[in-house]
Amino acid sequence: MISSREIALPKFVKVHQRFPVTQVENVEKEVADQFASVNPEIKPGAQIGITAGSRGICNMSRVIAQLVKEVKDRGGVPFIIPAMGSHGGATAEGQKEVLAGYGITEETMGAPIRATMEVVEIGSLEGGQSVYMDKYAMEADGLIVVNRIKPHTDFHGLIESGLMKVMAIGLGKKIGAESIHAYGVYGLKNHIPQVARVMLEKSAVIMGLGLVENAYDKTAKIIGIAPEKIEETEKQVVVDAKELMPKLPFDRLDLLVVNEIGKNISGTGMDTNIIGRLQIRGEKEPESPFIYRIVALDLTEESHGNATGIGLADAISQKLSDKVDKSITDPNIITSGFLSRGAIPVTLPSDEETIKVAIQSCANPVPPEQLQMVIIKNTLELAEIYVSEGLLEQVRKNDILEVEGELRGLHFNDKGNLTLFD
Repeated sequence: MISSREIALPKFVKVHQRFPVTQVENVEKEVADQFASVNPEIKPGAQIGITAGSRGICNMSRVIAQLVKEVKDRGGVPFIIPAMGSHGGATAEGQKEVLAGYGITEETMGAPIRATMEVVEIGSLEGGQSVYMDKYAMEADGLIVVNRIKPHTDFHGLIESGLMKVMAIGLGKKIGAESIHAYGVYGLKNHIPQVARVMLEKSAVIMGLGLVENAYDKTAKIIGIAPEKIEETEKQVVVDAKELMPKLPFDRLDLLVVNEIGKNISGTGMDTNIIGRLQIRGEKEPESPFIYRIVALDLTEESHGNATGIGLADAISQKLSDKVDKSITDPNIITSGFLSRGAIPVTLPSDEETIKVAIQSCANPVPPEQLQMVIIKNTLELAEIYVSEGLLEQVRKNDILEVEGELRGLHFNDKGNLTLFD
């Protein structure tokens, strides 16, 4: 066996991707305008719950803070509900900690956070499956559901990831999320909208606020939606969200190096729509992009040790492994039912060795200058990527790509860790 130390690395160049730019300039004003457009009825003293999820959504703290203000201005008493299934270690305190990592605290928002894993059984589906809802959400006089609307990382359908999901999975807490995930992709695709419809009927949802992000991870749209129009509107908006998503500009790669994964980046640590890898038994893998090997090097601090999706990588660095908190990760993985996504991949002492071992196992023994390899910061930020010399011909033929600088070798610090994104 060849030592990884003998593996030669290709040279790389920074490449800029140009994506369409649609962006909300004044977040607070847009939230206020959208709130006014729906004009939900709020009686003086009414207890109004506002959902906040576990994703790293751009401007989420600003959106929640403005909603708190709007509710107060109309005489209501706002409070915040963590809507995140089993995240945060499936504990109330853990979920409050996740929100704090996004700057959402009682002090910064000016409203209490009512976190519980206790649920109320509020109905059932035609098949007999029970529908559960967060106790505080069910007790609220009014409920505002907030989430980013985007393509789901496990399936594609008319309803994917958005307001219906934050109700069904997020407000269903651990038991609700488990009951949906127990049916695998079928449950996600079919039970999420069914459960959300029961919640809309049985609870006091007064408004939805959908957020759409552009390819630069910025807020592109903020959409206020009346309760009876949430499902219909979400079906339309997810189509626009797909068009605005970033993507890799290559259909095939030998190796993709992901500098960091994390729950604030994607529910699966790495967005499966970007990496072309679902890893769900019985589900067909996407045809494009086809990436032979994927390496992950680090875990974001905002993940609080939750390394869900780590099993989507073929190899990881010890640096990433050391940050994994199994007590936080495993409940999330078990609830999802997709156990292989929590499997710990081959682990190497440093970034350099991890990359070299991945190259060695690519089943494509070509000179380094022919290797097709890309390095990205994460699957959310793809405006700047690093491309190996073996891809330069494709880059020059692509009008949305622009090369910056010259080809250079990779630099690693004294611990053997990559310094591209320092």
